[in-house]
Amino acid sequence: MRNHHLLISASLIAAGGLFATGSAVAYDGTNCSEPGVCWEPKPGYPDKIEGSKYDPKHSQSELNKQQESIQAMEKRNAMRVEHFKKTGEWVNDTDELELQQSMKDDEQS
Repeated sequence: MRNHHLLISASLIAAGGLFATGSAVAYDGTNCSEPGVCWEPKPGYPDKIEGSKYDPKHSQSELNKQQESIQAMEKRNAMRVEHFKKTGEWVNDTDELELQQSMKDDEQS
């Protein structure tokens, strides 16, 4: 029984070794700049992407979304800090701060 388990284990290890070496040897026909760096574009992929069918053509508004998001975040944080300096109370909900500000503006008018 013990020899049977040993034989199965050895067979599995050998099969795993063959599988590992087979996958590494199977990829050839490329021009590697150094061992392990063998990326090549598919045939027909252009040298210059701009103007080709692979060009993503991002709109300027899509590219600016992150910057707009960061600016909005900084504005909200400035509102929170200003309110904290005035009252000593930290409020995370900036909608509440804007509502309070608009109520103060209405009272002053």
